[in-house]
Amino acid sequence: MTTLLDEHPHLGVEPVLRELHIPSSTYYRWRQAEKEPCERRRRDIELTEWIRTVHDESGGIYGSPRVHAVLQREGTRVGRKRVERLMRQAGLAGISPRRGKGFTRRDPDADLAPDLVKRDFTAPVPNRLWVTDLTMITTLEGPLWLSAIRDAFSRRVVAWETSARADADLVLTTLEYALASREPIAGELIHHADHGCQYTSVKLTTRLVRAGIQASMGSVGDSFDNALAENLWMLIKTECVRGRVFATRADANLALFQYLDGFYNPRRIQKRLGYLSPIEFEEKHYANQAAAEPVNLKPRQPTLTS
Repeated sequence: MTTLLDEHPHLGVEPVLRELHIPSSTYYRWRQAEKEPCERRRRDIELTEWIRTVHDESGGIYGSPRVHAVLQREGTRVGRKRVERLMRQAGLAGISPRRGKGFTRRDPDADLAPDLVKRDFTAPVPNRLWVTDLTMITTLEGPLWLSAIRDAFSRRVVAWETSARADADLVLTTLEYALASREPIAGELIHHADHGCQYTSVKLTTRLVRAGIQASMGSVGDSFDNALAENLWMLIKTECVRGRVFATRADANLALFQYLDGFYNPRRIQKRLGYLSPIEFEEKHYANQAAAEPVNLKPRQPTLTS
């Protein structure tokens, strides 16, 4: 109808509308919709740009739940299903995890520590439960072994180190970095690992005893007994390593630094942390702790009179 009126303006609008039994208000709404998009459409375009920005800043990692959480944090009121729809229309998606391969090598003659965790990877405060493990990253120069320690309270990676060899020195160095950065209280911390020979070595077990840290190990051949550490490898392999070819170990090490220290700890929000990053979660904990502590006022000194 609009095309007919445009081509034959001499017919007039009102007679044509009467002949077609179309209310004039409907016609003018059509005309207005042709001239400019409706408010919801304009809002969708604006939201899509914000969604694209959040998705790009995550390195293409975030799916709709985390994108929605970031928008909510920034004060943008929008439903999660709307975010899902707009991401789907824009061809945006998060990265789905894949299960990796285990690299545990046991020493059959080693003394094993008891399982003090029993798959309960929670902690009331920082530095009560650390989980640790080793994984391998492939480079054209050869394998790069990654050792990391994760705090169960905030899921923060408190220390990590890499080496061309998966030996006791690697896990010991990682532990030393963690002790230097966190300074846990002797007798309060559990160090949970698998049955890898690196974690049953005399070097590591002796250092744990000297630091007053309780050693803990899961059962044989069960990844669920060190699930929090395995989850970290899944994230790293999915969000940092997948689809990349590292020419050298140094290239892979730089990528890990950018991911762990530049993104994961300070910026990667997690549902279990109330959509905060590990560092934000710890900062909130310490702020709440400081606010709850009573203020110690010094007693007023008596005034001496002559």
